Amino acid sequence: MKVLIVEDDSAIAANLHDYLTSQGYDVDLAMNGLAGLSFAVEQTWDAILLDLALPGMDGLSLCRELREQAHRDTPVLMLTARDTLDDKLAGFQHGADDYLVKPFSLKEVGARLEALIKRYRGRVVACQLRFEDVRLDISTLSVQRSGRALRLSPKCLHLLRILMQSPGRVLGREELELQIWGDTLPNSDTLRSHVYTLRRALTAHGEEDLIETVHGIGYRLVAPSHARAS
Repeated sequence: MKVLIVEDDSAIAANLHDYLTSQGYDVDLAMNGLAGLSFAVEQTWDAILLDLALPGMDGLSLCRELREQAHRDTPVLMLTARDTLDDKLAGFQHGADDYLVKPFSLKEVGARLEALIKRYRGRVVACQLRFEDVRLDISTLSVQRSGRALRLSPKCLHLLRILMQSPGRVLGREELELQIWGDTLPNSDTLRSHVYTLRRALTAHGEEDLIETVHGIGYRLVAPSHARAS
């Protein structure tokens, strides 16, 4: 499981890193808010440990950007020395999932992380992915656009799910191929063919294209006014 620590206190960050690594987590670290937001958006995490007082961008602003702009629902455990009720409510209002006051026990951090990740995984299994007027039901693998049911091949369905899990993010060709086909990589035109097929299914009734080709890099989902097909 991958965990991102966003903490500017080097001693606290090191203790968290060492403890979580010893518990089997794959851990990365950002020492300021701007770097933390970049890491949080550009990669996929099982959970984020987020300090409130950070240089560059404070934890509340980072969490709000993560939820409202990047549309990420990654579990966030907020860490702070502020212990008033108003401080805790502010954390929850900005999108935090849990709140832990410093100084804290590393074992409690581990227990809260485990609980957050378990709840998140259960929520993801039961939820729908949504982007614009497209709905993908994770439990039934059914897809609709503007209420119209779409019939997709398993590979196109997998491609759509990956794109919808990271809307706005450019996903490289190699990353997409690895996630869809694993170690048995297809020929150079296979991914392009599947993107074309998915585009046709999504726009079959005159809807606007949501898939943007970023030439030489890969693909991403964007709002209709920004989408550009190749």
